[in-house]
Amino acid sequence: MTAETPKFTPGLALGLLAIVAVALGAFTTMRGGPAAALPTLAALEPGWTTIAPGGETSCALGTPFEFHVKPGRADRLFVFLNGGGACWNGNLCSLDEEPTPYIPTSQIDHNDPRKLKGVFDESHADNPLKDWTQVFVTYCTGDVHLGHRDVTYDSWKEEFTVRHRGRANVRAVLDWVYRNAKAPEHVLVAGSSAGGIAAPWYAVEIAERYPDAGIAVLGDGAGGYRDPGVVPLMEGWGFFDDAPVWVSEGGAPGSFEEIWRRAAIAAPEVAMAQFDNAYDEVQEMFLKLLGTETRLYSPAC
Repeated sequence: MTAETPKFTPGLALGLLAIVAVALGAFTTMRGGPAAALPTLAALEPGWTTIAPGGETSCALGTPFEFHVKPGRADRLFVFLNGGGACWNGNLCSLDEEPTPYIPTSQIDHNDPRKLKGVFDESHADNPLKDWTQVFVTYCTGDVHLGHRDVTYDSWKEEFTVRHRGRANVRAVLDWVYRNAKAPEHVLVAGSSAGGIAAPWYAVEIAERYPDAGIAVLGDGAGGYRDPGVVPLMEGWGFFDDAPVWVSEGGAPGSFEEIWRRAAIAAPEVAMAQFDNAYDEVQEMFLKLLGTETRLYSPAC
């Protein structure tokens, strides 16, 4: 599995997110700089617009971070955190190694909603989100959207630095969302694979920002990571650097799944759900990389 031909094909619940190539609407890229220079939601043309916010954002190996926005109803907001693997040592993070278990760039079909079906296919009559304002958070940092530090690794070939800036990237996206989506009545926060781990973390913040909105969060393809073997990953990526207080109340989370439980306590008004397929090959692969004995299926939620 290489970065050029990823096998991350997460499917959102009820078949809403099958990764299949399809052309969707106009393609515009807005380059960033100061926040004030970024395009406003009101100024966007129909279809998808790509925004590069600049600043502290970055993909893993220094290429620009981008996200995508499709304007829709002002009272309906959908924020999606994409998946795309993870890395935590020199062999896994180096692109000279195969398989490469993460995607280090925003500029790939996997990170382009124009190439996806499911909830991103506005031509589908049964798509419940087709007329919502949609914000697609690309994923290219190998840290499940929650890293907060740059880390230098050694591979067999060289020493190199990975910018685990998932939190800076999502921060830039949410800052843009808060400036432009003033008072949505309904918000769905969803994430698949790596994005499914981070979705409850950001749903708590979004619920605080929009206290009068109905908030729901859906995680897809990430419910199997219940092993304490992930704790060193969290520490290495900087999960707990300037993290919200609720994340570490009672001590550091002992698993990715614990983030869901703590989020539910921190934001009891948020409806939370997970969807996992049995025999999930991606979760199986990562559990094996973590040294976790698996049973070829994700444990029941």
